[in-house]
Amino acid sequence: MNDSTNSDRPGADRSGPVPSGDAGPAATAAAAGAGAPDDAVRAELSRLRDSIDNIDAAVIHMLAERFKCTQQVGHLKAAHKMPPADPAREARQIARLRLLAENAKLDPAFAEKFLNFIVAEVIRHHETIARA
Repeated sequence: MNDSTNSDRPGADRSGPVPSGDAGPAATAAAAGAGAPDDAVRAELSRLRDSIDNIDAAVIHMLAERFKCTQQVGHLKAAHKMPPADPAREARQIARLRLLAENAKLDPAFAEKFLNFIVAEVIRHHETIARA
């Protein structure tokens, strides 16, 4: 994803016009006659985006490994007639990941939302396994 039209921030849309009064640094520089970024800026942007792409790939692979484990948990729970959800464990995990996020200088609320999204998917998988 080294395309210059891609955003580096989730949820940011850079495809449309910039609203008046909210020009941003790139538009302000262009309006001042600065022109396109030089080769060094493009090279640094490409280097950073390559790193982001590598991290994204690692995240996907880690999630795949996590889901392989949770599938095994789902089969074990189903075989022993255990409920798909474990609210006490989920609460402990949220507290643990919020602390990890704080220590990593990541927004704990974001980490909690991310974990809740993953846990909801895991529970859905466990319910499907239990019905099979």
